[in-house]
Amino acid sequence: MTEPTAIDLPVQGGTLRVLRFGSGSRTAVAAHGISASGMAFRAVARQLPAEWSLYALDLRGRGGSSGTPGPYGIDWHAADLCRAAEELGDGGPVALTGHSMGAYIALRAAARRPELFDRLLLVDGGLPLPAPEGVDPDAILDLTLGPAIARLSRTYESDQAYVDFFRAHPALGPDWSPDIEAYVRYDLTGPQGARRSKAREDAVRQDGRDLLGSADAFAADLGRLAVPTLLLHSPLGLLGQEPAMLPAPLVEHWVGEVPGLHAEFVEGSNHYTILMGSHAKTVAERLVGVSFP
Repeated sequence: MTEPTAIDLPVQGGTLRVLRFGSGSRTAVAAHGISASGMAFRAVARQLPAEWSLYALDLRGRGGSSGTPGPYGIDWHAADLCRAAEELGDGGPVALTGHSMGAYIALRAAARRPELFDRLLLVDGGLPLPAPEGVDPDAILDLTLGPAIARLSRTYESDQAYVDFFRAHPALGPDWSPDIEAYVRYDLTGPQGARRSKAREDAVRQDGRDLLGSADAFAADLGRLAVPTLLLHSPLGLLGQEPAMLPAPLVEHWVGEVPGLHAEFVEGSNHYTILMGSHAKTVAERLVGVSFP
């Protein structure tokens, strides 16, 4: 697989960097997690058939779109995702996917503009997760996201020091690969001696607050779904251990509530390796329609 082609997509307030993987005429668009980038889909893109192209957005405040201004939030990202589908599609409905926070963005986009998409693949995200009442959202973010948040306020002496930080992550280190390393190195910016993540902490925190406070809105999105939808979910969470990001009872509840929503348990994966590790082939196969409901 060649490295992605970078495209600048005009959106309200600026431009978004979009990474195009592949050169086929069939189109998929993808949204990444809360502090990630479009490069998170590199492993999935390598598994796609030759007739497909995957357009992975760098969301506002991340990756090559780090300078694109807010407002941030699920509504804005979903509008950007719809814009990408309109501008980069092959003339018909496109496949839509999102991982983690990107799954919630993709859900919102599919619920509001179903005519743009012929399928929706949610990867370990997209189901309402009510936040505890009376708890500071930023405290919840610090507790749940841990290293993902911590790295945003730090600088690193070298690229290798940043790579080593990720290699020590319990959910990534044991499954380290060239795809994960390419994802990590793509995220770097700043001068030598003070390298840092491209992701803006203010964008991550604003989006995190929106996620935590929008359980009812996501439930409404699920209720409006008119696009065939498959959820892939992992047994292990953000730190490569239990609990899962999406507990089994939660998945069972929403599959029972929403016609057209199906779920598949991806055994042996965690919240990150389901997308960037050895399970990327499963994501790719489901995205293009193999075993898609």
